[in-house]
Amino acid sequence: MDSVANIILYFVVAAIIVVFSIMTVTSRRILRSATYLLFVLIGTALFYFQLGYQFLGGVQIAVYAGGIMVLFVFSILLTRRPDEETARLESYRRRAGAFMALAGTVLLLLAIFYMPLVGGESLAGSIEAGQMITMQDIGHAMLGTDRFQYLLPFEAVSVLLLSCIIGGVVVARKR
Repeated sequence: MDSVANIILYFVVAAIIVVFSIMTVTSRRILRSATYLLFVLIGTALFYFQLGYQFLGGVQIAVYAGGIMVLFVFSILLTRRPDEETARLESYRRRAGAFMALAGTVLLLLAIFYMPLVGGESLAGSIEAGQMITMQDIGHAMLGTDRFQYLLPFEAVSVLLLSCIIGGVVVARKR
């Protein structure tokens, strides 16, 4: 059973992640946004440590908070002046962005609750049936290769992100 301190720590870290996530996307200085993103990644690692997954927490800090953030900062420094502020968005772009964020949130929640997760059954169906879903079941569903498992899309997204970063470096070098 979770202790009260563990639950309080969870909510404190969750609040920190939410605040720094908002600061990441609202900051007009790109290096500050990258720093706020670093705090979000470290907060995510704290969640892994709290769940008892020390290896995943270490990987989160080493790979994402360390390596990927260094790559992002170098990409930023190669493509623009770090002290330069970005232009303020027009109001119609803000509204379009807010609408797209809301639509993405709704689609993500629908996918979480109604896409097959454990044994071909959705999370909502598992909850209705009274089944207990463990972290091991979720991890196996996310990184498995059987039917209704998501390793291939996960790897496709990682290749897409890698190609975007390489493309950004190529564009920066041509300037």
